[in-house]
Amino acid sequence: MIKGFVQGVGYAFSGFSLISQKGIRPFVVIPLLINIAVFSLGIWLAKSQFDSLMAQMLAWLPSWLAWLEFIIWPLFAVVILVAVYYSFTLIANLLAAPFNSLLAERIENKLNGETVPEFKGYKALAGTVIKSLGSETKKILYMLKWMPILLIISIIPVVNFIAPFAWGIYGAWMLSLQYSDYAMANHELFFKDEISLLRKNRSVALGFGGMLTLLMMIPVVNFFVMPVGVAGGTKFWVNELSN
Repeated sequence: MIKGFVQGVGYAFSGFSLISQKGIRPFVVIPLLINIAVFSLGIWLAKSQFDSLMAQMLAWLPSWLAWLEFIIWPLFAVVILVAVYYSFTLIANLLAAPFNSLLAERIENKLNGETVPEFKGYKALAGTVIKSLGSETKKILYMLKWMPILLIISIIPVVNFIAPFAWGIYGAWMLSLQYSDYAMANHELFFKDEISLLRKNRSVALGFGGMLTLLMMIPVVNFFVMPVGVAGGTKFWVNELSN
């Protein structure tokens, strides 16, 4: 369990060296620019709305629990950061999906010299596109189905102590799914197959996604999380999931 988790953390860090290699850098530019634009908007929204949301949160506290404010404030700040960053990560990844697929293809070729399956004609392509859309829809629904529960946990006094941990596990699993998806989709593996493979490598997936979640919290570094995640997720695929 611990060994796998540490291995997953290593895949996240390996993304930095992979995206800086010759022949890979040109495919990083567009995903990076999209990520910078979307995350800048997310940071601005989080900063502008935090005070009003915090005031509403504290207004629900009974007077005899007012002393909890100094504890709730940092916990709520972490929850807001994770929720905003993860939501905007989803948006950024949808916008950058075609470019991330190309990046994953190039990195896989760099790692093992193998290419994705060759083009089989437009009829086969149409079927693949339909499967991809269905897979993306299932993935988004899978991601969204837990958010109402997490949001409820986040706003209930006392119970919200566990919210940062719940959001952290949720974010780690979802980011692992998101960023290992591109390499798997290039090999015509879709949502059901992806979930099955990640569950078999759960500790590695949580280490990989957990490290990406922490990197998202670091200013400036968070702009690079998308290409770094795609690169690390592709290496995760090549070394673990493809076996």
